[in-house]
This record gives sequence, C-alpha cells and structure tokens, in this order.
Amino acid sequence: MTTVALEQMVMQQVRAWDVLEDRVLDTLRKVPRERFVPRDFRAVAYADAPIPLPHGQHMLTPQLIGRILQAIDATPTESVLEVGTGSGYLTACLAISTRQVRSIEIHEDLAASARARLAAEGIANADVRTADVFELSFESHYDIIVLTGSLPGYDERFQRALAVGGRLFAVVGEGPAMSARLVHRTSPTNWMSRDLFETWVAPLLHAAQPPRFVF
Repeated sequence: MTTVALEQMVMQQVRAWDVLEDRVLDTLRKVPRERFVPRDFRAVAYADAPIPLPHGQHMLTPQLIGRILQAIDATPTESVLEVGTGSGYLTACLAISTRQVRSIEIHEDLAASARARLAAEGIANADVRTADVFELSFESHYDIIVLTGSLPGYDERFQRALAVGGRLFAVVGEGPAMSARLVHRTSPTNWMSRDLFETWVAPLLHAAQPPRFVF
C-alpha cells in the first residue's frame, strides 16, 4: 500500500504540478515520507493535505517539495544549508541529492526527532543543529540554501552566504500570495533573482518585518 501511495503522490500530485525532472521524481521515490510524519498522521503521509508538527509548524506539501528540488537543481558534489528542518523530510531529500546538508532548526524537540528519523534511514551526511538562524553568521560557501519558512521582507544575509554559482530558494512576501524566488550568485558582488510561482508558507520565526509606510 505504501509503494502505491508513494507513486500516486509522485505522479498525481508532484508531477502534475509541473515537476518533470526525472531525478527529482526519483529522489521523492527514495524517501519514505510516512517515516517522517508524526505517528498519528502516517495514514495521510502521501495525501495532498497539511500535516501538523509541534509548535504550530506544518510539513511542506509534496508539490512544494518537488518544486523546490527542481528549482535548486542540486548535484552530488554540492553543499546545502537548510533553514527550518521540521520533520526532516526535505532534509533527507536534499541529503540523498547532494554531498552534505547542514540544517538549522529553532526547536530542539523537532531537531532531535529529525536526527532520529534521518539516522533510522541511514542518512549520515545531514547535520541538524538547534539554533535561531538570525543569530548566526555564515561564510560565503554554500552551493545551495533552502528556506522552508517565508521571509515577510527579503533578507540579503542569505544570498551573501552563497558561494559563487550558488542558488537560494526563498518564499518572500506577506498575505495569501507570496512569491517563490530563486536567487543565483553570479560573481562575488552580483546576484540574479527570478520569481518562480506564487505560494504561501508560514514565516520563519524572528524573520524581520518589511518597513511600514505611515501616512
């Protein structure tokens, strides 16, 4: 039943949302999503439905995971910074697609659960740390950065943590329609960005708010 449900998720949900890259679809086939959802929600692990996590968090939908993986176009030699580990499901997908993943999670219990799930799946190249990402500083060396929570206002500190040639996936904005954005670092002093599609994702905790106009 699990195999059937997984294949239906890949073909009827993810591929139907314009995720057409075979290696992305194969990555999703390799990660058993039901092992990364809370026990009470395993029956709907492959459904097109929000799955709640502790602290008011939710897992990203399979469609959005697929779009993220397709957008970043990861290769096996690259390093990744993930902000917002959550259940560890996207962490696992990133880890089997790349050389190394560093994942930051602000809630220790979520981080601990994700570490346990990743270890149970034999995924050894993902390092999950508990921290508030907005209190950290990073060197400019990540090939890929993925933010699993949105930014109400764009924050340039993340693009500065990219190596030249690196890519950042971020959801930016407020309200019902946010913009999924891909940012490329094209040189030590230049970045290029493009909006991919509209979506909605809960904001990262402690993300800066955009300036408000007062009349």
